[in-house]
Amino acid sequence: MEAAQIFTIARKELRDRLRNRWVLAVALVFTVLAIVIAYFGGAQQGAVGLRSIEFTIASLVSLVIYLIPLIALLLGFDAIVGERERGSLNLLLSLPITRPELLLGKYLGLAAALTISTLGGFGLVALLLAGQIGAAGLVPYAGFMASSVLLGLAFLSLAVMLSVLATDRTRASGLAIGLWFFFVLVFDLLLLGALVATGGQAGAAWFPYLLLFNPADVFRVLNVFSLDDVRTLYGLSSIVPAALAKPWLMGLVMLGWIAAPLGIASWRFRP
Repeated sequence: MEAAQIFTIARKELRDRLRNRWVLAVALVFTVLAIVIAYFGGAQQGAVGLRSIEFTIASLVSLVIYLIPLIALLLGFDAIVGERERGSLNLLLSLPITRPELLLGKYLGLAAALTISTLGGFGLVALLLAGQIGAAGLVPYAGFMASSVLLGLAFLSLAVMLSVLATDRTRASGLAIGLWFFFVLVFDLLLLGALVATGGQAGAAWFPYLLLFNPADVFRVLNVFSLDDVRTLYGLSSIVPAALAKPWLMGLVMLGWIAAPLGIASWRFRP
C-alpha cells in the first residue's frame, strides 16, 4: 500500500465532512450536552455548577457511551456500500488505487472528522474545568477525552466493516442501529440477567472478562478505574479484578477493537 494514495482518499473524506458542516454540527452537540451534564449533573442532589473532576468524568461517561457509538456508526455505515449504490465504487477502483488503500483512506478520513468533533466538543468543558481546578488537574480529563476518541474509532471500524458486508445502504443502516442497541443496551442486560437468574453462582468468575467483548464496557472500565472517586461512584471496584484494572491494558483492548473489524473488512473487500 502507498501512503500517498491513502492520505489522498483520507483528505477527500475529511474535506467532505468539513464542507457539509458535519464536524461543526457534531462538535456543537458534544459541547452543549457536555456542558449541560457537567453543570447540572448534580441537580438531583440539590447542587448545580461544575463540581470535582471525578464527578464530571463520571457524568460524561454515560453521555459518551450512548452518543459517540451511535454517531460513529451513522458516520461510517455507508462508507463502501454507499459508493457501490451510487455507482462510484467501480470508478474509484479503476484509478491507480488498490482496495485496501481505498478502505483505509476512507476510514482515516472519517476517523479524523470524528476525532476533531470529539476533541472540539469536549474541549470547552476542559477550559471551564481549567479555570476551576487548574490545568494540572486536567490530566484525568485528558485521558477521558482520549478514551472517548478510541471508543468512537472502535465503533467507526465496526461501521466500516458493516459497510463492506452489507449489500445495500438500507441493510447497512439497519445493521448499524442493531449493533448500537446490542453493544450499548442489550449486552449488559444479558450479562446481568444471566447472573441474576443463576443467583450469581454461574459465571461470576469470568463475568468481568466478558466485558472485554464490548467496546462500550471497555471504555467504561477504562474511565472508572482512572480515579478512585470515579471507581466508587460506579461501584465496579468489587466486580472488576485487579488484573483488568489497568488503563494501558484496556487501551490495548480498545486498539484491538479498532484493528479487528478493519482487518475483517479488508479481507472481505478483496476482489
